[in-house]
Amino acid sequence: MIRILDSALLPVSEILRRENAVSNVTGAVASILSEVRERGDEAVREFTERFDRTKLDSFELTPEEYAEGAAKADPELVAVMEKAAENIRDYHSRQVRTGYVSKQTDGIMLGQRVSGLARVLLYVPGGTARYPSTVLMNAIPASLAKVGEIIMTTPPSADGTVPPAILAAAKIAGVHRVFKLGGAQAVAAFAYGTESVPRVDKIVGPGNAYVAEAKRQVYGTVAIDMIAGPSEILVVSDGKNEPRVLAADLLSQAEHDKNATAVLVTVSRAEAEAVSAELERQIPLLPRAEIARASVDVNGKIIIVPDVETAIGISNALAPEHLELAVEDPFPLLNEVRDAGSVFLGRNCPEPLGDYFAGTNHTLPTGGTARFSSPLSVDDFYKKTSFTFYSPEALDAVCGDVAYFARAEGLEAHARSALSRRNENE
Repeated sequence: MIRILDSALLPVSEILRRENAVSNVTGAVASILSEVRERGDEAVREFTERFDRTKLDSFELTPEEYAEGAAKADPELVAVMEKAAENIRDYHSRQVRTGYVSKQTDGIMLGQRVSGLARVLLYVPGGTARYPSTVLMNAIPASLAKVGEIIMTTPPSADGTVPPAILAAAKIAGVHRVFKLGGAQAVAAFAYGTESVPRVDKIVGPGNAYVAEAKRQVYGTVAIDMIAGPSEILVVSDGKNEPRVLAADLLSQAEHDKNATAVLVTVSRAEAEAVSAELERQIPLLPRAEIARASVDVNGKIIIVPDVETAIGISNALAPEHLELAVEDPFPLLNEVRDAGSVFLGRNCPEPLGDYFAGTNHTLPTGGTARFSSPLSVDDFYKKTSFTFYSPEALDAVCGDVAYFARAEGLEAHARSALSRRNENE
């Protein structure tokens, strides 16, 4: 059963304490990365057979396999995904940027060139659930950034295939190539490159503890989007919501993972107790009841506060992945929200709108990292290059200042470089 806490009776440290288990997989992942780096395809094949119980002759789908697999997807699901993709593309198209040129004075030009990355990998999890929505959320921004080659990888099914819904989403989103590899071995293969797996510039997308740790360890060899942790939702209520609706919203994230976190912050004890009862009624009705039960019992909380302002303060301290402001007029509160991955405004904006359809991205910072990081966006697939031009006259006017600054830092060669154009190596 979910815990009910009273903010007036407990220290802040108890209210904010996170219960998520920490998986100690560092050593195991380091070993997998080392093996793949040294032995390439041979190691990838062995790990795939060991972890996915699948023998693969080829890691990559042929164009024909890709097209034929996508064509087998449920037509109704494909139609819904196309609508969702249109919304995602529309929202993210406003993030597209170009470079700029700044002519400061005659003879001086500064600027920035913006270009899409050459090759990125989209990791799509397998395991207990498959997420074609993740394909849309990651590949569409990459496509808008004009990434040269968008590659998707996902763990193979037991028969060595990729689910049609995943392939259909990839087609809709503009994925160029599809591989059937998963786990830390997939991250290693694309980070280092093997005989048949291309090296990429960036790896994006969520995964289990092994995938997250592998991304952490290869960072620097390649770029990554973020280290995604278990899902989180925090709902702020003014005490005037239907308990069954609040319970349903909490369970929308609790069903993801046993380590997911679902928190309700409410001004009403009566509402808190009613939501607790609703959770007990609704959990057994879920196909993933065992997962939701573990999440709610271990990580779930209902926090009673004196007012909505206190609730916003708790939310900012937790910096949740998803924040629902289930209040009559949420817009004034939006300005008070400092740290949250994505905010859902009002009583009619459930978090799954963001997961699937509205258009905002569902790849979001977790574990309190919304304090300093942002949702996945088109920006994640760009690289920026600055450029500088000075005419001879413009350089002559400032090279003395450059040299003085360099010598103040003890870097004589820097000074001489600036002065060499006018032969003043003093």
